[in-house]
Amino acid sequence: MRSEERGWLGYVVDTILAVAGSLFATACIDLFRLYPKIPNIMFLPLLVVLALAVTRGRYAAILASFISVITFDYFLVPPIYLFTVSNQDEWFALFIFLVTAVITGQLASAYKRRAELASQRENETRVLYEMLRATATTMKLEQQLSVVARALVDNFAFAGVQDCAILLPDEHGKLQLCADPLQSAEQTPVLSADEEKTLATVITQGKVIDVHADPDSTTDHLAPHWFRRSVTGEGSEREYVRLIPLQLGSRNIGVVRLLMTQTSSKHVSFERSQSLERDRTNGRTTFFWTFLDQATVIIERARLRREALDVELLRRTDALRSALISSVSHDLRTPLSSIKAAASSLLQEDVQWSEDERRSFALAIEREADRLNRLVGNLLDMSRIEGGALKPEKEWYPIDELIHDVLGHMQFLLHDREVKTDIAEDLPPVELDYLQIDQVLTNLLENAARYTALASPIEVSARVKGHSMLVQIADHGPGIPTKDLERIFDKFYRVSRTSSGNSGVRGSGLGLAVCRGLVEAHGGQIWAENRPEGGAIFQFTLPLGEAKREQI
Repeated sequence: MRSEERGWLGYVVDTILAVAGSLFATACIDLFRLYPKIPNIMFLPLLVVLALAVTRGRYAAILASFISVITFDYFLVPPIYLFTVSNQDEWFALFIFLVTAVITGQLASAYKRRAELASQRENETRVLYEMLRATATTMKLEQQLSVVARALVDNFAFAGVQDCAILLPDEHGKLQLCADPLQSAEQTPVLSADEEKTLATVITQGKVIDVHADPDSTTDHLAPHWFRRSVTGEGSEREYVRLIPLQLGSRNIGVVRLLMTQTSSKHVSFERSQSLERDRTNGRTTFFWTFLDQATVIIERARLRREALDVELLRRTDALRSALISSVSHDLRTPLSSIKAAASSLLQEDVQWSEDERRSFALAIEREADRLNRLVGNLLDMSRIEGGALKPEKEWYPIDELIHDVLGHMQFLLHDREVKTDIAEDLPPVELDYLQIDQVLTNLLENAARYTALASPIEVSARVKGHSMLVQIADHGPGIPTKDLERIFDKFYRVSRTSSGNSGVRGSGLGLAVCRGLVEAHGGQIWAENRPEGGAIFQFTLPLGEAKREQI
């Protein structure tokens, strides 16, 4: 650290060393009778000047230069013990020595200062890099700000910084503590009314405010609060709180609370520079403001991240809303139109319908009502899945009986198709929610019937595979485009009608998404593959209970 930064004590030490060094060099020359035996011996004190320039700085080097000339003239140059010189050559030599010593001391001091600045910049760069790396390892704003606050305390303790806290406004605009290295997580600081008013002034007006303790006050409203918890007026070290606004352009986005100790005058320039506008000419204060800028960047980055998430959420919500309206409106309109047409036909009094025709209209109404019921059920189940409210009510049930039950109540959809079943014998029961797995099978069978030709058979199989029950539903239709295999279980996603070869088929994009949610709620998995011989196969697994399998 340079001598001009050490205060009056540093100047005293420099003066003593300059006088002692110069006298020591002169005494050595006189003791060993080196002058005038060695004509250039008067440059021996130059070593003292260089040593002082490198170790103490410019002031000590220049002072040693002048003292060396004086002592050399007084003790060595005839007439001795007088400040006169009889020979003009001696005057010239002393003058040359003085100029050389002063220039040498200046250059050595300048190089020393440059080396110190380079070392300081290297240290500051390293500190900033480590701080940036530490803040990059976590995404939580509070942890990132705590890293900045701790680094600020560690690196500016020399200037009296004992503690650093960062306060940010909440959604109501009230400042809340976000980072304090010395504040435990269990302790919640309580702000008094005057402290809240002070913070409001800092963030609204952008002013740096110092809060000093009043040791003579005995009133209750000045009792120690969070600002004053460590502030005392006792002893030689006076503590105070400095509140600095965090500024982003013309906006104030937070407040930094520094607990400062004013120990001496050697850091007055650093302390005062924090109270004024940012002083970019002072390396130390520039380094300090860099820390605050980093805190500002972290806060702004967190705000932008939240806004980006909100925008993305709104965008996805809007896309889902559009997809819901587009998909559900068509799926609702089609069965409603069929029900309306069948009911209107039955109500026509001028037409005599036969019993078979009336039965056909009634079956159409029932079929389309069931279709509506499945659509509404899928919507309700999807909302429960997304809300985390889907809780399967499991009980042990034979999977083969469940498959036959589903095929039975879907005869109206599958009566013109060949359905092949391949169910292994002696299958163990599975712990499942009957209604939910019923819906999974129903959706998969309806999907296979929709996207395949009427003459195309459907194959249903079930077997034990490892510790799971594997259920497969295969068809002989056009299959699934490879690019759609990973997305067909996404909500509202529909396979391209042109690529699938079913231009007349349209679905809501909810059935397979509900299947995935229900199967995963049971702890199983569901996926789809294309068959080598053509068509698609949907497979899902359900875990087998260990205790029950041992009983079988």
